[in-house]
Amino acid sequence: MRMILRRVVAVVVAGCVMAGGAHPGRADAAQPAAAAASGVDLQYVDPAVRAQDDTYRYLNGKWLDSFEIPADKGAYGAFTVVDDATQAQLKHIVDGLGERAQSDVDARKLADLYASFMDEPRLERAGLAPLAPTFAAIAALKDARGIAALVARANRSGFGAPYDIGIRPDPKDSTRYAVSVQQSGLGMPDRDYYLSDDAKLAAVRAKYRQHVEKMLSMAGDRDAKREAEDILALETALARLQWTRVENRDPIKTYNKKSLAELGTLVPGYDWRRYLADEGIAGKVDYLIVRQPSYLEGLAGLIGKTPVAVWREYFRWHALSSAAPYLAKRFVDERFAFTGTTLRGIPENLPRWKRGLALLNGAMGEALGRLYVAEYFPPEHKRRMQALVANLIATYREDIDHLDWMGPQTRVGAQAKLAKLAIKIAYPDTWRDYGALRITRDDLWGNVQRANEFEFRRQTAKLGKPIDRGEWFMSPQTVDAYYNPVMNEIVFPAAILQPPFFDANADDAVNYGGIGAVIGHEISHGFDDSGSQYDADGNLHDWFTAEDHARFKARTEALVAQYDAYESVPGFHVNGRLTLGENIGDNSGLAVAYAAYHRSLAGQAAPVIDGLTGDQRFYLGWVQVWRGKVREALAIELVKTDPHSPPLVRGTAPLKNQPGFYSAFGVNSGDHMYLPPEQRVSIW
Repeated sequence: MRMILRRVVAVVVAGCVMAGGAHPGRADAAQPAAAAASGVDLQYVDPAVRAQDDTYRYLNGKWLDSFEIPADKGAYGAFTVVDDATQAQLKHIVDGLGERAQSDVDARKLADLYASFMDEPRLERAGLAPLAPTFAAIAALKDARGIAALVARANRSGFGAPYDIGIRPDPKDSTRYAVSVQQSGLGMPDRDYYLSDDAKLAAVRAKYRQHVEKMLSMAGDRDAKREAEDILALETALARLQWTRVENRDPIKTYNKKSLAELGTLVPGYDWRRYLADEGIAGKVDYLIVRQPSYLEGLAGLIGKTPVAVWREYFRWHALSSAAPYLAKRFVDERFAFTGTTLRGIPENLPRWKRGLALLNGAMGEALGRLYVAEYFPPEHKRRMQALVANLIATYREDIDHLDWMGPQTRVGAQAKLAKLAIKIAYPDTWRDYGALRITRDDLWGNVQRANEFEFRRQTAKLGKPIDRGEWFMSPQTVDAYYNPVMNEIVFPAAILQPPFFDANADDAVNYGGIGAVIGHEISHGFDDSGSQYDADGNLHDWFTAEDHARFKARTEALVAQYDAYESVPGFHVNGRLTLGENIGDNSGLAVAYAAYHRSLAGQAAPVIDGLTGDQRFYLGWVQVWRGKVREALAIELVKTDPHSPPLVRGTAPLKNQPGFYSAFGVNSGDHMYLPPEQRVSIW
């Protein structure tokens, strides 16, 4: 996980063995019934498909053929199901905030923030007035030296700028916080949208220019067409300078420690002193970590040759675009027409109440999470998760000692890293203090800006202080999980601990195939191609031997080739290098979860439930977690930007590398799910 300063604005916008329908390996009818539920959703099984040929379609076929993605979503799958349920729970909490507000300060702020978002008549009356101070500051830009102050304002307030900063432990000295500088400032998702000759991306590019023109025209600009052309040209120039997402995955390449004096040399004439002073960083740091030095070097030249008037247009556009979700309906609708419909193929915006919840999650996530956990998270779920995690850790510990590609010296480092792995489940021990955040019912854009600045100041206040090992970077109501290499920690928010990831009423097999494999996935990030470059204390330090590096690389190169062969959309292949870390996580997590499941059986035979053996339920538990559909436009965006493979690929590719899968379903040569043993990739 790369920790960057949170931006509230960005948040609004998450087998059949035989033909005829028999279940794979159906047990004899004389088998005794099991008390626990299987946890496998069999209602969408396609009886015309054999699990040995396409396990994903076998289990999900009827759903894939009949399900229509809701009009307000770009994709739908297990994560969406759980998130929708969580949103309903959060809505219930928000509807009852009035009763809590009398005695709970955070509840009152949440209620006022939500009310300010839902008050559409007030937003219609306000028009663009909330943006007047920002527009005035941009209009006051007289020369290139003033750009530093505008970038500082943008970084604090949450609108786009050519670069952004983040605060996290220094990757080479994880006992202290450091400031990192990274490329930013594009209005479309990735540099390829500006630079690629692909017809679909070129069409998006043309619509983006039209969108910029329309928004600026709505804001009263008389020469909006020319301004849109200027802005697209400037962003295209920025895109040419930017590093690719594959390059940005390399923690060594992106670690470039620069003194303040060296910053001045890197970007000649740029007012770094003004920038650092405006951000409240001056005097707190004597160096910055520059993630993409050549980008900043190129930016210096771009600042010098781009007219100041164009920079004013650029900042005005990004301020307007970022504020649009919090303005009058015409701005909300036009922004969604591009970011939702053109970019992602989504016909309708989310209901306003869901967008309001997204604002609360972004601005005061832990305050809302505290209420969510108290009402909806049973303590016994945490205890059961702790047992699952402990079993996964024990399995990893054993596996390290038997890996055929890892030598004795590297094993020592791997065991040390595993021993120091921090595990966070459900919610933080200490809740975040929002006392300094001012929220009022009649000032939505002011609330958004103050929330952004509050978070920015919270981050910069870390400088010079001890590392906060208890901090969470996801709220409890987030349906996700993460590994943080500089903290060497895995984190599982409460909301993901729901079916189909975790079913408290189901037999263990499906839970090991679901949340168990997710746990294994996150642990494996500490040992993937990027995470393995960090040691037990979270420092960039090479603890692999050269021989083990070579053996590891041979396996990961084979995994890259496997995933490169998949297409997300015809003509748009999965990028095996961009997705490598997550693909390692899926394959390794599933392998270790399988071993952990068998460890949990303690030598006893697993029950047969719904005609499925324990091993079959385990693998189908994995497949059902990745049941999903994605609209074509969003699928293209994701294949360009997302380090995760598409749902169908995640639910299919890892199975082919698992020896247990072949025995569970009797997969043999000639079956479509079969890979010859020499082509299977086994890392864990």
